[in-house]
Parts: sequence; structure tokens; C-alpha cells
Amino acid sequence: MMGKKVKKEAEPAAPRDAFDPLPIESKKAETVVLMLDSPEEEVLAKACEAIHRFAEKGDENRNSLLALGAVEPLTRLISHEDKTVRRNAFMAVGVMASNNDVRRLMKKLNIIPSVISKLSPEEDIIVHEFATLCLASLSVDFTCKVQIYEQNGLEPLLRLLSSPDPDVKKNSVECIFNLVQDLPSRVTVQELNGLPQLLDLLRSEYPIIQQLALHTLESITTDAETRTAFREEQGFSKLLEFLTTKEFSDLHADALRVIFNCLEDTESVKLIQGNGGLEKLLQFVITPTTPEVQTNAVKAIARVAESSETRKLLHEQNVEKALIDLLATENKSVHTAVCQAVAVLSKNQSSMDTFRLLNGIKPIVQLLNSQENGVKEAAAQALSSLSSGNPLNAQAISEAEGEKLMVQILKDCCSGTVSHVAAILTNMASQEALRCSIITHRAIPALLEPLQSTEQHTLISTTQLVAALTCETEGRAELRDAGGLPLLVKMLQSNNTEICRNACWAVSVCANDEPTATEMCKLGALEILQEINCSLNRRSKFSEVALQRLLDSNPSIKYSLTGRLSHTDITADGFYDPGQARVGHRVPTLEDIAKQVINQHRAIIAVNGKPQDQETAEDRQQESPTEPQTSSVLGSKGSSRASKVKGKGRQEEEKQKDEDESKASVSEEKPWSLPYDADFHNLISEAAKTVVPKNEKAEMYTALAKLVCNAMGGLVDIEEQHNFPWELHISELKIELQSNIIPIGMIKKGTYYHRALLFKALADRIGVNCSLVRGDYNRTWNEVLLSSPRKTGFYPQPQCYIVDLMHEPGNLMKCGTPAAIQYQTI
Repeated sequence: MMGKKVKKEAEPAAPRDAFDPLPIESKKAETVVLMLDSPEEEVLAKACEAIHRFAEKGDENRNSLLALGAVEPLTRLISHEDKTVRRNAFMAVGVMASNNDVRRLMKKLNIIPSVISKLSPEEDIIVHEFATLCLASLSVDFTCKVQIYEQNGLEPLLRLLSSPDPDVKKNSVECIFNLVQDLPSRVTVQELNGLPQLLDLLRSEYPIIQQLALHTLESITTDAETRTAFREEQGFSKLLEFLTTKEFSDLHADALRVIFNCLEDTESVKLIQGNGGLEKLLQFVITPTTPEVQTNAVKAIARVAESSETRKLLHEQNVEKALIDLLATENKSVHTAVCQAVAVLSKNQSSMDTFRLLNGIKPIVQLLNSQENGVKEAAAQALSSLSSGNPLNAQAISEAEGEKLMVQILKDCCSGTVSHVAAILTNMASQEALRCSIITHRAIPALLEPLQSTEQHTLISTTQLVAALTCETEGRAELRDAGGLPLLVKMLQSNNTEICRNACWAVSVCANDEPTATEMCKLGALEILQEINCSLNRRSKFSEVALQRLLDSNPSIKYSLTGRLSHTDITADGFYDPGQARVGHRVPTLEDIAKQVINQHRAIIAVNGKPQDQETAEDRQQESPTEPQTSSVLGSKGSSRASKVKGKGRQEEEKQKDEDESKASVSEEKPWSLPYDADFHNLISEAAKTVVPKNEKAEMYTALAKLVCNAMGGLVDIEEQHNFPWELHISELKIELQSNIIPIGMIKKGTYYHRALLFKALADRIGVNCSLVRGDYNRTWNEVLLSSPRKTGFYPQPQCYIVDLMHEPGNLMKCGTPAAIQYQTI
């Protein structure tokens, strides 16, 4: 008993204000949230643990906790001094951070610095797990990514990749993967030497960790310096080892994507050649596996094939057959990758021919029927490469009926595909038979839509195709009729140098016939090209050629702008001399001039020696058929009155018909045409009789000069030429014709420029070479080339002479002599 009594006396007396321990059990979340403000560590720890368990059950519970205000006290408790409270608070925060609304609130509460500070090695591993889980959830937001990076969060995260806890590794690498989507973080990972830790994760027993590591490696190897560090860390060897492990087959597609990035460097290509990597890549292509793996393997092969040496090695290993076999699959991503690889491999001539010999072109052509734009574009890219400089492949595309498919693509497909298709058709159009086939399939009208594109590559390729298809008359006529010329002329004004040059080239090709050249001149092509050629920055050989071609096809405009026609410039019917025009100013057409009221300006001299077609009596009879006659069984006397009535009615009908026809003829204007010049036609006939029979060229020039002189008023004395009334004569002709246009044959009193033009026009028709040169003050002359007699076995250089048509008709004055100079300047 004493003993007990002594023991009782030894116990200290409890303070009067002490509260006995009270076990609390609550089924209300509101109560637990209130407990987060308790000053007692044990209560806080239990409340955080309860909230963690409640939040784990679903997103609805996390929303409820958010509404009850649990987030703000939890963000404070992760920095609590008590380890248990801190650990349990992190568990709750880590789970709740997966909710979008919770993340937004955490961002406002600036939780990230506090979370990063708890990633130190001294901290509990549970804290590491849920702190990294919280950061992984927050790092999907761009603003949070930036904050984690600026708070130096990458360094502790990389360190935690070596944690013994797999959850810490998984959360850390997931957060790093989100961060390296931005360039600064990618660079920092390499600077912090994070590659070894990431590569070590490939040996993890957890596939999710391996996959996240591969995704992170794929992202950071887009940086050149990181790829260099990757090679130094034996990254290739480790990835190839990873690829040979069947246990990791479900991750091979991810590993191949990393290899694809690394192969962008020449050093990596050499490295993969030396360690058997090519054979392993080909094995993935040949061996049946998942479409994703085959796609990535083919992409890697295409990247390797950028090197000419590697292309040869791949050809030696029959890569073409492996790729063609893959076209038999039904997977669209595989088709796209194969076509892209074919485009690269076709840079090797042997591979290009092999694809044809193995019948690989036809299945690629058929892919142009695909509903997927990506597949269609890749197929077009492959065919463009296969047909470049290879006529046999171009023929194989045609045999697979590629023209029809490609013309349809020109009408209604996306710009990338159109660009490649136009390149294919351009390659094919170098062969006449294929060019005709392309035109037959209505390719030129189909080009109208692409020619209005705003995409540069499309415009460049389509203008090249226009140039290829319009090298023949049929193509130019179709482009003209389809309304493509305004679009082509418009592209001359492009600020893009390559588009402008291609447009110039197409214009130069189209200008090979007069109707097309004339139409382009009406659209202002000449003025645009003159402006381009006056610019030091925009001028090019292409613009110079285009301008020259347009002028060559328009002798009238050429003479007006340049003041000179060479012996190769033929003054055909319809030629006219509008006078000297200033650069950049439009030269009016004859039809425009014909519509002008007669004026005081210089008369326009026109040439037209082609007789107009005369209507035959038979034609007139067909146009006005005789009226059908009526017959009657009764005598004409018995029906005389009726016939008179009918005749009167017929007369009224004919009168009304004539009035309707006259009104219709007034409303329908006939197209204007240059009147026939009978006098000029007679001069041509006379020149053919008197000039052509001459044996020597000098005699021909003299005879033609005398003919021209006699036709235009005869010899004019130099001292009396001011009394020669040619101006009055021209004015009288303008008044007589009531036109500013005068046919050259009607001029009976002509001065220098009339005679020189007549000489050139007649010479062109009888096959005598001469040029026409415009001088100042109405001075114009003809220059001819004559060779001296042959001496000592060689032909001397032909000499240039000016033909006198005014004062000593037929006199040939050597250019540069006083007589010639005087003739030019009188």
C-alpha cells in the first residue's frame, strides 16, 4: 500500500488550464479544412493526411477542397518547420495540382519558389516525390515553365533523376520534358551536363520512365550543341543497343525519332555508317513491325541519304526494293515517309533508274489519288525528283496515266502539292510527245488558279511550267484563249526576284508568235519590262531577253521604241510607223489610232499589200437565196387580186425585215481592219519583175532604190529639197482619207523616212536584206551589207553601206564616209 501511496505522491499535479487530449473523428471536409489553421502540429499533420486521401479519390473532391479554401493554407504548410506536417502538406498539394483550377490558384499564390526550395538532398524522399509531382503538373503552363526555369529549377530536377525512388525519377523527367519544349531550357540541360542522367534512364525497369527520357532526348537533340554532347556521351551506341533489345520494342519508335534528330549532323552520319547503324535501320524497314517504327526508320534513312556517299551505300544494300515493298502497306504515314525517302534517294542516278526498273513509279503515281494531302504532296515530291533530268522516268509517269491526275491536282489541291506537280509536268514537257499529251489534258487552263496564288514556290514552279508548255504555237494559243496572259504580265511586277525572273522567261517564250506578243503588249508588258530594265536592282538577263523577244515579235513597236530594224526584222502586212516613242510610254495600236479624230500630228504610215478576199457571185447567192415560188391549179387571172394582196403583204414584210437587218448591222460593229493598199501591192509586183532578176546584190539595191525614188516623187536636188511639197501632200491625203493613217502606197511625194520605210517593206517581200534606221529631223535611212570581191583565198569582212533614195537614187555610200554622214544629217 505504501508503495502505491509513494508512487501516487511522485506524480506531478496537472495544471488547472490544461486540456485533456481529445480524439476527433470528422466525416465533413469542411471541418478538416478548418483544422488546417490549427496551431498544433499533430492536428495539422492529420488534417493534411486526410485531405491527401480525400483528393486522391477524384477531381470532384479536388474541386470541393478548392471551393472550401484548402489550397491557400496548404501552400503555407509546405514550408512548415515540422517534417511530418511538411511531408503531408506536400502529399496533398502534389495530388491537388493535377486540377486545372487548383493550378491557376497555385500560380497566383506563387507556390513554385517554395516547392523548388524543398528539392534539396536533405529533404525527405516523400517530399521529393510530391514536390516533383506538383512541378510536373504546373509545368504544362507556359508561365509556370518560365518561372521554374528562372528559379533555377532544372538543376535540382536533373539531380533527382538519380534518386533511388522511381516515382521521383518519373515526376522529375516528366517536368524536365515539359520544360525543354522551350529553347532556353534545352540549352541549359546540356550546360548542366544532364545528358548522362537522361541516358541512364533508358536502363530503367519502368517503361514510362524510359519513354519520358526518350521524349526529352528527342526534344533536346534538336539543338546542335546538344547533338555534339550526345555523341561525346556515346549516345548513339546506347540508342543502337536499345534498338536491338526486343524487350523494348514498344519504345523503338521513340528511339528512332531521337536518332533522326541526331542524323542532321554530318559527324553523326559518319558515326552511324561506321558502327553498323545503317544495317540496323534497314532491318527495321525490311522486318514486319509496327507502322510507327517503320515510318520512323524510313525517315531516319531519308535523313542519312542526304549525304551522297551514304546514298551510294544504301543503293548497294538494295534500299530501293525495301522502300517499294513498303508501298504495298495500307498505312498513310508509311506512304508519306517512303515517298520522302524516294525524293532524297533519287538524287543518285543509279537509285533513280532502279526505282523505275523495279516498277516503283506506278504505285507512287497512284498515291496522287490519296485523300490525304500529306500523302499526295509527298508522292508529288518523289515524282518530281524521279523525273528531274530523267526522260525514261518521265515516260514511265506518263505510262501510269499521271498527266490526268496531275492536271486535276493543279485545279483543286494545296499549294505544296501544286508546286511539286508543276515541277513534274515541267520535267515531262521537255519531250515533245509528253508535252502534247499534257496540253491535251487541258493543263494550261488548269494553271490559271495556281498563277493567282500568293505562295512563292507555287508561282515559281507554275511560271516555269507555263514556259515549258508554251514553246509551241498550240500552247501559246491555249494560254491566250484561257486568259492566262494578264496573270503572267501581272507577275512581272512581283517584288520576289525569282518570281519576276521566271515570269520574264515565260514572257520571252510566249512572245515567239506575234498574236501572243501583241496581246501582252496591250496588257502593258512592254512598259513593265522597260521599267525593270531601267532599274539596277531588278534588271537581269531574263528581263532583257523578254523585252527583246517582245520587240522582235512587234516590229512596229520595236521601231518606235528603238528607232532601228535589223535585216532579220520583217515588216509584214500590218506594220506601221507610229513615230519615235519615249521609253516607258505605251505605243498605240493601229486600231486605237484609227478611232482618233484627224489631227495636226505626224501621219501614221501603214503597210498592207495583201488583197482583200472578194465575195464570189455564188457566195452572194447563198447569202440571199431566191424566194420560194407558189403554184396554183387555177389560172393566174382568177387569183390576180389575191396575188396582189399577198404581194403587198410580202413587200411590207420585206421592208420590215430590211429595217431589222439594218438596225442589227448598226448595233453589231465589225472588227476594224487595215484597208488594202493596191498601190503598194503593185509596187511589190514591179519589184519582183525588175529587182529580183539582178545578179549582183549591189545592182538589186540600186534598182530597188530607183523604184522607190520614182514611186515617191523622183529625184530631189539637195539645194531645192526645201521646196519639195511632201508635207502638203501628206496633209491632203489625211483629209482625203479622213484618217491619221496613210497607206504607204498612196504616198506619191515622200521624204527620207517615207522612202526608207518603203525600201525596207519592198526589200522584205522580195527577200533582199536591209535595215531601217531612224535619225533626227525626219531623217531615216537604210543600211545594207556588201562583201568585196574575194582576194587571196579568204572572204573579207562585209562593209556597211547607206542607200541614197533622195538625191542620187541607188548610190551606195559607205558608212562613216563624209557622203554617208551628210546624207544622215542634211
